[in-house]
Amino acid sequence: MKPDAFAAVMATGIVSIAAADHGYHTVSGVLGVLAAAGLAVLVAVAAIRWPKEPPDVADADVTVRLFTFVAACAVLDSRYTSIPGVLWTLSVLAATAWLVFVVLLVRSFAKCRWHELRENARGAWELPSVGTSGLVLVTVALARHTGWDALLPVAVVLWVLAIAVYLVMTTLILARAFAARLDPDGFEPDAWILMGGLAIATLAGDQIHRDATGWVATAAWLVTVGTWVAATAWIPALLYFGLRHIRRPGALRFAGVWWAMVFPLGMYSVATDTTSEETGWFALSPISHVVYWIALGSWAVVAAAGLSLLGQHLRRHLPSRHGLQ
Repeated sequence: MKPDAFAAVMATGIVSIAAADHGYHTVSGVLGVLAAAGLAVLVAVAAIRWPKEPPDVADADVTVRLFTFVAACAVLDSRYTSIPGVLWTLSVLAATAWLVFVVLLVRSFAKCRWHELRENARGAWELPSVGTSGLVLVTVALARHTGWDALLPVAVVLWVLAIAVYLVMTTLILARAFAARLDPDGFEPDAWILMGGLAIATLAGDQIHRDATGWVATAAWLVTVGTWVAATAWIPALLYFGLRHIRRPGALRFAGVWWAMVFPLGMYSVATDTTSEETGWFALSPISHVVYWIALGSWAVVAAAGLSLLGQHLRRHLPSRHGLQ
């Protein structure tokens, strides 16, 4: 089981939220159940497999991908905020995992030199920023549920940290890209997290803006608009390199990394819809709706490809077991 396996839960959960935002409650309900079931199954599999074959947390690339668990808990928490038991359970899981993974991340990064980090940086390295922004959403939700106003400053600090981490990781990724002369064949689907990291930071900022007052609310509004514009600016470049990438042999073969492309699309739809409400720029709402359909279609394609691959594995293994019997 790969450390970024929870990306499937992230993607399914955020598309469920996007569906609810646009009034498709049946679709949202089905996807929400699938996301919750997926999280439970993956946690069970990890509990069984990882003690025997633990992830190499000394490897920076492995450590950053573990943050998919934090983001998955945060997204599901946002989906089921109205259920107190789920809100508290997922909040505690997300916060605990985040603290552990931050320690592991700092330790693994401290052992590497700049050029080593640059050579290994990928789109997935934005996941610590994504997970931290997810924790902002969790913290704001808890503040609203409990009435603890002291949680809002914590959310602001986490939000600033998420943006700072995004800037550091983006610097590493772009440094690698320029060192490799922006080779389009080096594109991978997880590069879309460059956009997704800003989209979830936008959503986190929107939630802070709703509850903040004074200069904090003003600053949150300005930064949120900036992150949404920056997220939007990534889309043309990502489309260009994506189209170049699909020309590679085997580029369309299913791999778990494709979930890392679905999540940013769903998150951009949700963030754009929320930004439309917070800014009063209602012209953004149709854009959010269009991107929702793109995200849902992408989710369906990736899910179908994953099920097809699973079926192939089962067909290969079931006859051999029958023969042994």
